[in-house]
Amino acid sequence: MNFLSGNLTVDPLVGALGTLNKSILFFSALSLIGILLAISFLLIEKNGALQESAIKLKGFARALACIWLVTSAFQIVLTLANILGTSLGQAFDSTSFWSFISQVDLGKFLAAQTILVAIVLAGLNYIRTVLSSAVFLIISLLALIAPVFQSHSPSGGSHSLAIGSLVIHVVALALWVGGILAICLLSNQDRKTALPRFSVLALWAAIAVLLSGVANAWARLDFSAAWSSRYAQIVIAKAILTILLIFLGYRNRSALKTRNDEGWKLLFRLIFIEATLMCVVVVLGSWLSNSTPPAGKEIAFSPALSIVGYATPGAPNLARMFTLYNADALIIGILVVLVALYIKGVSILKKRGDAWPVGRTIAFACGVALIDFATSGGLGVYALFSFEYHMLAHMVLGMLAPIGLVLGAPITLALRTLPQGRTPEERGVRGTLIAFLHSRYSIILTNPLTALALFDGSLFVLYFTNLFGNLMQSHAGHLFMTIHFLLAGFLFFHVIIGIDPNPRKIPHLVRIVILFGAMSIHAFFAIALLATTSLIDGGYYGSLRTPWLGDLLADQHAAGSIAWAMGEVPIIFALIATFIQWMRDDTREAKRIDRNEARMAAMGEPDDLAQYNNYLSQLQRRDQREGNQ
Repeated sequence: MNFLSGNLTVDPLVGALGTLNKSILFFSALSLIGILLAISFLLIEKNGALQESAIKLKGFARALACIWLVTSAFQIVLTLANILGTSLGQAFDSTSFWSFISQVDLGKFLAAQTILVAIVLAGLNYIRTVLSSAVFLIISLLALIAPVFQSHSPSGGSHSLAIGSLVIHVVALALWVGGILAICLLSNQDRKTALPRFSVLALWAAIAVLLSGVANAWARLDFSAAWSSRYAQIVIAKAILTILLIFLGYRNRSALKTRNDEGWKLLFRLIFIEATLMCVVVVLGSWLSNSTPPAGKEIAFSPALSIVGYATPGAPNLARMFTLYNADALIIGILVVLVALYIKGVSILKKRGDAWPVGRTIAFACGVALIDFATSGGLGVYALFSFEYHMLAHMVLGMLAPIGLVLGAPITLALRTLPQGRTPEERGVRGTLIAFLHSRYSIILTNPLTALALFDGSLFVLYFTNLFGNLMQSHAGHLFMTIHFLLAGFLFFHVIIGIDPNPRKIPHLVRIVILFGAMSIHAFFAIALLATTSLIDGGYYGSLRTPWLGDLLADQHAAGSIAWAMGEVPIIFALIATFIQWMRDDTREAKRIDRNEARMAAMGEPDDLAQYNNYLSQLQRRDQREGNQ
């Protein structure tokens, strides 16, 4: 992360303390994340509740969270001193400090990291189950990556590639290194229990670390002279150590196959060697984060490069729409993981001899392709420069892609292929997913009114407040909107036309009413956008000075027209699908009744209708007897 301040001279003490503090911060953060990973997924639990081994680790977790909190707060001061080129004492000035964390983006993200760590520290006292531990694991990962979103200068290559690859790199490194450090804290018996499951995760994480590191280096060192700099030398040393760690991980997996005492002893020795090398990698990463990437040739000032991190493309046409590509590494990484897991699930079913409909796989693939097109493809590129294309991308991400994902039935595939508990009393990953699907949180989320509010109600909160303009100013804001559109759309269509199991049975008539409500609300939103007389983007699109974009208000009204036109089509398709599902359910119910009647007749018993008529006759005879008396 580049915290240096251009031509200002940095106090040597501040620079040294920055590297030391960052190293301690990383060690404590990665160790805490590793412990939460072990508690959540590696150690034995009983019906979702933590057992003695996991409870013992919570003591280490509290100490590490305290260290992370202190170093995170101190890092704000060190970063401010670096930026101002002042001594450490001058950076403690309350006015400068408050301005930094309230007005400067980097300061805001560092403050957000500190707040999230404080939440984790407070929440550790309330962790009793695997599910709650997993929630705080996610919060810890968010805290770790928060400053990454302000770590790259847009002039040094692709902004979305550099930021996204660095986020993947940090998360994968945290799970890999943190997991190894946590395993070093376990007893020998707990290591034997945790290692087989961790080895699978470590392989995926190691591959992600290597590929994301290469992509990030390519984005930062995108000219030949850069590879002779000290920055590049640190990158190369880190890459060599990473490859060595992957080799050790391979040896670990080989040792696991022996399952004898000598094999376990060799494995434990390799683990401690691996942990030592990982510590060296973390120190190199801390040194790298406080170093400035080599500067390439001077690039002429461009509003697009300084704000978006991507040069203004030519005027949109069909050819450019399908040939332009600006890799959003983080979204691509998420999609790769989803596709890999889906393929893995289908292959497991085929090995068992179970069938999986090809149509579901095709639907899921179409959903993934649409997401990539709307984020990294031509549509995603033009969405950064025009409100009209942003709305088009929004409709694809929020309405078209989720339909493909929902029809791919990923939850059903996961329930059929995820590993079960290692003991009869352990839930395992599959049991934890089932517990969440039946939890009160899932019941609230899958309520049709909740799904409708998130799907359509959030449109007004996003576009008719200052939120949209603020989110468009940063890569984190773009990521937040992308994930929100996808999750809100997935939840809505999962409730309405989903194949996956739901915690509640929603009548088809209610689904149709909700769809008509969504259509009406969406149309009202589009009309409101068409009726606007002022820009609602907070000046974002105007600041880009896009030459082929003339009237910004007309562009905004075009976005309203797209919201109206495109918003109705997917809902109509969903209505048709709901009617088809309703007819199929009625047909299945009729067949079930016919089979039941045939079975009753074969057994010499009256069918349901005859039983009901007999019941009415008995009531009538009883009333007559009571009347005669």
